Amino acid sequence: MTITKAVVPAAGLGTRFLPATKSTPKEMLPVVDKPAIQYVVEEAVAAGLEDVLMITGRSKHSLSDHFDAMPEVESALEAKGDTDRLARVRKSSALADIHYVRQGEPLGLGHAVLRAKRHVGNEPFAVLLGDDLIDERDPLLPRMLEVAEERGGCVLALMEVPREQISLYGCAVVEQTDDDDVVRVTGLVEKPSVEEAPSNLAVIGRYVLDPEIFEVLERTQPGRGGEIQLTDALAELAGEDAAKGRGVYGVVFRGRRYDTGDRLDYIKAVVQIAVAREDLGPDLRAWLTEFTAGGME
Repeated sequence: MTITKAVVPAAGLGTRFLPATKSTPKEMLPVVDKPAIQYVVEEAVAAGLEDVLMITGRSKHSLSDHFDAMPEVESALEAKGDTDRLARVRKSSALADIHYVRQGEPLGLGHAVLRAKRHVGNEPFAVLLGDDLIDERDPLLPRMLEVAEERGGCVLALMEVPREQISLYGCAVVEQTDDDDVVRVTGLVEKPSVEEAPSNLAVIGRYVLDPEIFEVLERTQPGRGGEIQLTDALAELAGEDAAKGRGVYGVVFRGRRYDTGDRLDYIKAVVQIAVAREDLGPDLRAWLTEFTAGGME
């Protein structure tokens, strides 16, 4: 079955970025000159997923505003002849068919995904977390969709991380397959201690999920942090379906990924993305070289 729908959970409180996120959703924090959430939607659309459901919460109206048309701004830019900015403004409102549903209570990622059940129906779908930005030069989602269509079941994005950082992530227990970049996931542990981690393969914020995940989530009890963890539901599927020839797979990603969920990593992401741009990169690289050499304070 061709996969056409993407789900973007965006109901988090963004407490790590307070006070900036007191009235501005963390997903709307700019990464150079676009909010982080736009990069995520663009990634989904580039992979052929033009039906996007955002799971939002209270005080998230600016998300829907951003992807809506803004006639006043567009008219002003058109009157000035500023065609470049006009095209960029219009792009965000024409990217995809975007829908919205409220999570209601912050009961975890698993609960947020469960809120997509009515919209998704009995189809496989992708989930993209806004804290992880994947460089467009290193596409990940198309490979995950390919694996899901070939093998069935659920597909996770995995990435090797330094052993001492594995406690920040969900950690995968895996077996090799006949594809170098694909593994079978036989177990998952949410944020294990360094000593107890079964591998250094971390689950990052991209998933392609079979609709059977909804049935599992409906019976999944709150886990770590008192929340319904998507990792717990996937761990059940990895164990249950291993004998049925389906189960859970992982695509090991070795490309460029930017973490915007932490303040320092957010700043690094902005710099890395700006350096890669033709319009900003040369001047920024020159300034960074001078700054890091101690020529500026």
